[in-house]
Amino acid sequence: MAAAEHPGTPCALPGTPLAQAGAGLDLCVHCGFCLQACPTYLALDNENDSPRGRLVLMRGLLAGDLDAADDAVAAHFDRCLGCRGCETACPSGVPYGTLLEATRTTLAASRPRPFAARLILGTFRHPLLLRVALAVARVVRGTGLPALLARLPRQVSFPFAMLASTRRAWPTAPYTPDADATGPTVALLTGCVMEGLYTETNRATERVLAHNGYRVVPVGGQRCCGALHAHAGDVESARALARANIAAFEASGADYVVTNASGCGSLLKEYEHLFAGDETWQPRARQVASRARDVSELLAARGPRRGGVVNAVVTWDAPCHLQHAQRITAAPLAVLGAIPGLRVVPLVDSDHCCGSAGIYNLVEPDTSNRVLDAKLARIEATGADVVVSSNPGCLMQLGAGLRTGQHRAQAIHLVDLLDAAYAAEGSPHAP
Repeated sequence: MAAAEHPGTPCALPGTPLAQAGAGLDLCVHCGFCLQACPTYLALDNENDSPRGRLVLMRGLLAGDLDAADDAVAAHFDRCLGCRGCETACPSGVPYGTLLEATRTTLAASRPRPFAARLILGTFRHPLLLRVALAVARVVRGTGLPALLARLPRQVSFPFAMLASTRRAWPTAPYTPDADATGPTVALLTGCVMEGLYTETNRATERVLAHNGYRVVPVGGQRCCGALHAHAGDVESARALARANIAAFEASGADYVVTNASGCGSLLKEYEHLFAGDETWQPRARQVASRARDVSELLAARGPRRGGVVNAVVTWDAPCHLQHAQRITAAPLAVLGAIPGLRVVPLVDSDHCCGSAGIYNLVEPDTSNRVLDAKLARIEATGADVVVSSNPGCLMQLGAGLRTGQHRAQAIHLVDLLDAAYAAEGSPHAP
């Protein structure tokens, strides 16, 4: 039952997404377990910038005690990373991610988004603009200028360092996957940033899946998954993009829809929620979402097959939307365990956000940097050569932070590491 439907409880925002999701507020018992799981609370030491504090603000909006057009109120929701670490910590099951997106959608009706956010979201919604933007980014990256500018102070160099960090760090020698013609079929969500800036990681994903007995089928007509838009409260854009993807993956006939970007995978698995109440699209979204898998899930389900020796000290930094939204923790470690020679060092607070959070590091750079600095200090303490993750935003954030901070470690996608191990093996091998 939505908050607006509670007997005797007037609602100042009837019919809004926040009112419709408001029943989730009743689950909060104010225990405070979420506080130490919240990177913005730890960085800013302000309870209004904690999950519990934001839930109180949501109640104030519904009760009419707070104005939805008040920039001071909205700022606390803008500063939320949306990492959903609080959901993992919460003993009461408060659906914080759903409530946050509903609040942002509700607030967007009374206050415009910042220009930078509108520009980025608009670009990602329109395929031509996105292709041009990513093509220009690749050309600029190829000049080597971003790597040079990354040496400047962080406040001016960070965007260039992010772009420089997308260059493939570990070139892989060609190898022929030991394919299984009878294995399950998979359709890869190629993604926008992944295909545009991490093209070789997508090809590596196809190779390692084939080497583990999956048959990769091509899928045309894909668009951006819509995660950036959904998290920013632009639900209509997210739905438009999701419809295109649902139709594309339906046509593929694949047994599984696989993602190598945990933020994309999280929304893909929640497509049904995105179309709640839509009798036409919700069943179709449910069917596609039921087939969605993170690449680590599929690899762990088939072994994964062991590769050749890769001598490196690595630490695993779990992407928030893999650990907290999808609740996947064991599968990535199983993938790392299939690579002989690795020494895996635990990362303290690996469950805390790195500060990327979609476009957050571009629109809230100060808070993002505070969160990132805490993460970088933990990474430095491990002594690792390689920080492994599996989300493009995280890889760019960590890669840029490591570059600008003169750290010795480099950030690498989980799949690229396994691909390098298979290339090092050089021949078919038994599981």
